[in-house]
Amino acid sequence: MRVRALPRRPEVRVTELGFGAAQGGNLYRATTDEEFASAVDTAWEAGVRYYDTAPHYGLGLSERRLGAALRHRPRDEYVVSTKVGRLLVPSPQDAHLRDSDGFDVPASHRRVWDFSRDGVLRSIEASLDRTGLDRIDIVYLHDPDDHWEWAVREAVPTLVDLRDQGVVGAIGAGMNQSEMLARFVREADVDVMMCAGRYTLLEQGAADDLLPAAESRRVGVVIAGVYNSGLLSRDRPPADAVYNYQQAPAELIERARRIATVCERYGVTLPQAALAFVRRHPAVVSTVVGVRNASQVAEAVRRSEAVVAEELWDALAAAGLLATAP
Repeated sequence: MRVRALPRRPEVRVTELGFGAAQGGNLYRATTDEEFASAVDTAWEAGVRYYDTAPHYGLGLSERRLGAALRHRPRDEYVVSTKVGRLLVPSPQDAHLRDSDGFDVPASHRRVWDFSRDGVLRSIEASLDRTGLDRIDIVYLHDPDDHWEWAVREAVPTLVDLRDQGVVGAIGAGMNQSEMLARFVREADVDVMMCAGRYTLLEQGAADDLLPAAESRRVGVVIAGVYNSGLLSRDRPPADAVYNYQQAPAELIERARRIATVCERYGVTLPQAALAFVRRHPAVVSTVVGVRNASQVAEAVRRSEAVVAEELWDALAAAGLLATAP
C-alpha cells in the first residue's frame, strides 16, 4: 500500500488508506473485542499502517482496543493519531446508563470540553495510558468549532511545544467543516488537517478554502467521512440512506444515484469512485475509512485498489455532478 509523508513532517508517513477506529468504540452498536482485533489484523495484513482514534469514541474504549491490537507490532512501522479537546471525567453515578452521544457503552464518564494547556496535557497522558503506547504520532484538536479563541490561544501553542520537544510527531485539527480548518492552516503552525465529509464525490466545499490553503502552505490533509456518513457507501443508494448522520434528503439521494449511474458506465461502483476521487488532490495524504470488522476492512481495501478511468471525472463534471474535474 502506498505511503505518503506529511510535507512539513516527512518523518511522519501515512498509508493512503487509513483505519478509522470509531466503530471500535461501539459507534451506534456494540462491537466485540474479537471483531475489532480481527479488523486490525486484516488491515495490517493488507498493508494499512495509519490508525485513527479519539477519547470521544466510546469514552476511551476505541483507544484501549486499538492500543491492545497494535501493542505487539513494531512501533516504528505504524502511525497512530488521536485527539484532544474532550476530557473524560469519571461519572460513576451514571454508569448504569448508556452513553447518549451515539456509542453503545456505559455512561461511566462524561465529556468535558477543555482546550487549555493543562487539558491538552492531561488528555494526551490519558490517551497514552489507555493505548499503552509509548507515543502518539499525530494529535488533532477535536471539533473546536465553538472554541476557536481558546484553541488558538492555549491548545495550539501546547501542541507546538510537544511537537518541538519530540513528544508528538505532528499536530493539527479534525472537524466536520472546512472553513475553520482553512483558518487553522493560514493562522497556526500546524502540519496536518482531518476534514470529515466536506470533500467527497458528492460535495467539494473544501476545494474552495481548505485544500488550496493546505497545498500553498504544505500542510497535509486527511479525508474522513468519504462516504458522507453512508450515502456513498453502497453501489446504489437506498431510500433510507444516511447523510451527515441523519436521513438523507431526497434530492441528495437522487444526486448520488445519478453519480452512481455515470460511474457504472465507466465500470466502477459509487464507493470505488468516492475513494479514488478524494485521493486525486495533491494536498490529500490519506483517506480514513471507519471499519468495524475484518470483512469491512477487506471491502475497503478492495474498493481502494480499483482502477478508475480518468474520463469519469470529466463525464461527471459535464453532467453537472462534479463542481470541477480535478
